[in-house]
Amino acid sequence: MYSFMGGGLFCAWVGTILLVVATVTDHWMQYRLSGSFAHQGLWRYCLGNKCYLQSESVAYWNATRAFMILSSLCATSGIIMGILAFAQQPTFTRLSRPFSTGIMFFASAIFVLLALAIYTGVTVSFFGRRFGDWRFSWSYILGWVALLMTFFAGIFYMCAYRMNECRRQSTPR
Repeated sequence: MYSFMGGGLFCAWVGTILLVVATVTDHWMQYRLSGSFAHQGLWRYCLGNKCYLQSESVAYWNATRAFMILSSLCATSGIIMGILAFAQQPTFTRLSRPFSTGIMFFASAIFVLLALAIYTGVTVSFFGRRFGDWRFSWSYILGWVALLMTFFAGIFYMCAYRMNECRRQSTPR
């Protein structure tokens, strides 16, 4: 059980760091505009060597930002719950800590999936027609890797929960 929780905690740390880095960096997309390279993230865009805040309130950017922030918060609270799961002092008899930690990581994975799906759909449909020379960049890719890491953290904690339940049911009372 502890090896699953350790693996889950490792995946959670890596996934949360990647989520935060992907959310705050400005390399979600790169494109060529008027002969110079430009890149943009969720918070600002850069043309050449000058960066500007994205002051216009575009719905898909706002939705992507909100879901990425929610995902980071779920993953961070999942890490805290995962550390507390090692203590194994149940405060509720019907809700185990590894189970609730796994649920938090699955929620984080769903939020980042929603954020990336919204960003991908709008970016491909809008920028695909507007710019011929564009591509997704490393911040965007970090978001997908963070999705996998938080999902696997949830899997590890659910496996730890199942092992704990099987062990608890097999011991005589």
